[in-house]
Order: sequence, then structure tokens, then C-alpha cells
Amino acid sequence: MIVIAAVVVAGAVVWLVMQEMQRKRLQRKFGPEYERAVADHDNPRAAQRELAAREKRHNELDIRPLSPQAKERYTAQWAQIQAQFVDSPSPAVAEADRVLTQLMAERGYPTEGYDQQLADLSVKHSKTLDHYRHAHETMVGHEHEQKSTEDLRDAMVRYRTVFEDLLDDDAADDGHRHGEAKHDAEHDARHDSKHDDRGETRTEARVEDRLDERHDTTNERHDVRNGR
Repeated sequence: MIVIAAVVVAGAVVWLVMQEMQRKRLQRKFGPEYERAVADHDNPRAAQRELAAREKRHNELDIRPLSPQAKERYTAQWAQIQAQFVDSPSPAVAEADRVLTQLMAERGYPTEGYDQQLADLSVKHSKTLDHYRHAHETMVGHEHEQKSTEDLRDAMVRYRTVFEDLLDDDAADDGHRHGEAKHDAEHDARHDSKHDDRGETRTEARVEDRLDERHDTTNERHDVRNGR
């Protein structure tokens, strides 16, 4: 009986250790998406099962890197969208969403539904997924209520963050991006929690500065149009 009890206890300890290792691994891999999944479920174990299922599905997808030609094509498309934003903010944001979905499809991500897109992207792009959520919500919400130019500008900046993340990902087989250390350093700098005086991240400030410098002569007209 003592031997049996010892074996049971040892087995329980091993199981608990394995569960803790799994929890830490999923936390590292999914980042903020782990906490979101836990909040959406009754208990952490259910959230971990869902995240593990996302990993399994992702491993079965044919995710592939873009060719240099495709990268150039998408980069040119995005430059046109940013130029369009100055005179037509709402259509530009809608076009940004469309091009981003097209980019996902070309990379091999299924695009049959928004929720499934989020789940699939969360496996390798969890760090920028909240930007996609906020931008998409702004774009959809604009169809039902008037959004300010600043709201639409924020959506464009967020879409661009996700766009750059998907564009640069080389879909390495081991689940890590090429040059991950460099990318993480750049990403952390872009999304540092410290905000400037306007409450924007450094990336948003830099991108918006480029948009403002390029189209400064039209800002007054947009301010009048939106009653500012």
C-alpha cells in the first residue's frame, strides 16, 4: 500500500509539473491572448485546451512566406492606401482591411470568418492581434455610426502594425520568425507602453507624422469637415 501510494503521489507530482510547464509555455507563446482566453473561459484549464487546439490547427495550415515580388506589390498597395486616407479616410480604412485579409489569404491563412482569423493569427501574431481587433471594430463601427477622422487614423495605424507583422514574417517551420530577436526588439520599441504627450505609441506618432508631413495641406479641410 505504501508503494502504491508513493507511485500515485509521484504521478500526481509529475502531472502537476507538466501542467505548469504547459501553462508557462502557452503564456510565452500567446502573450496577452493567454490572459484573454482565460478571461473568456470558466477556468484556466479550458483556456489552455482551446489554445492548444489553435496550435494544432495552425500546424495543419500551409502557412508560407511571401515572395520578394509579392512583398513589393503589397508595399506599393499600402502606400496608395495611405495616400488615399487624406482625402477619403473611410474608404481607405475599408481598403486597408480588405488588403490585409488578402495578405492573410496569400500567406495561407483561411479567411472564412473574422473570429477564426483571430484564432489562427493568435498562434504566431499574438503581439499585434489587439491592433487588428481595434482597427476592425472601428471599421465595422463606422458603418453604423460616424467615426471621427482621428478614430479612422488610429485604425489605419493599427492596421499598418499588423500589415508589417504579416509582411515580414518568414513562416519558419519551428514557429519562430526569422530574426526573432531583432523583430522583438523593434516590436517592443514600436509598442512600448510609454506614451507620448498625445497618448499615442511611438509607432503611431512616427507613422502619423509621416502622414501629416506628406499631406499637411489637407488637414485643415478635414478638421472643418469633422467639425473640429
